[in-house]
Amino acid sequence: MPNHEGFSDFFYTSADGLQLHARVYGETNTGPWPVVCLAGLTRNAKDFHELALDLSARSATPRKVVAFDYRGRGQSAYDPEVKNYNVGVEAGDILAGLAALSIGEAAFIGTSRGGLIIHVLGMMRPAVLKAIVFNDIGPVIEAAGLAHIQSYLERDPMPKTRAQATAAQRGVHGKDFSALAGADWDRMVWALNRETDAGLVPDFDPKLVDTVASLDLTQPLPDLWPQFEALAAIPLLAIRGANSRLLSVDTLKQMREHHSMMEAITVAGQGHAPFLETGSLPNDIAAFLDRAERQNSQK
Repeated sequence: MPNHEGFSDFFYTSADGLQLHARVYGETNTGPWPVVCLAGLTRNAKDFHELALDLSARSATPRKVVAFDYRGRGQSAYDPEVKNYNVGVEAGDILAGLAALSIGEAAFIGTSRGGLIIHVLGMMRPAVLKAIVFNDIGPVIEAAGLAHIQSYLERDPMPKTRAQATAAQRGVHGKDFSALAGADWDRMVWALNRETDAGLVPDFDPKLVDTVASLDLTQPLPDLWPQFEALAAIPLLAIRGANSRLLSVDTLKQMREHHSMMEAITVAGQGHAPFLETGSLPNDIAAFLDRAERQNSQK
């Protein structure tokens, strides 16, 4: 199982008084751009543990890596107001955390909801974004993908043991993630849950489910093309799971047309969203960040 070594816990206070948490890997690393990792809807900083260890220990460009727990996830406080679980508020929380850490600019990696937050940051404070990795997210979200998320969150089983939790996750996601091995599923369960005296429980505020359940998928979903186009001058790597239901092949193609500096990777045997610590992805991401930084230094 993944261990908890290699990072420090950082706590700070949001504008409305919640105590929020982030993990900081390689906190003494200076020089290369730091990396900010933003997880999906119900996920947390643990999702990035293996990738963050890798990026913070690279011999040529060891980077400081900050992985945030949004409000209501991981070690961050739950919000009594469910309406505050939205990407605008969460983007503000990330900026507050970066200010508390004295980070003025960074490369950003956003999985699913994390990528939506990056779109918002591009409108709120574009100068903070030096390079972007979108993990299975773009300016258009497929309704079928959201319906799948609604479905498994609404009927998410409540296993008490890791073995039960692993079996449950494989039952829901196994067809979309044929490339994963047993250890990958174990890490997924470890990242999604926390241990209690009563057994495993999901590591997020249950009210987050309500924010997805309330979406009316019979109506057209708004897109983020204006926000995406505002990122056109920022180096971008888009990663898509070949079996993704959320990011379509057509949207990825359009993203290339709207962003001349965009690179893209399709991950075979994975769906929404690819595990960034698997296969060649750590090397691919590290190489992209190095290229973006070199190109920036040549301007």
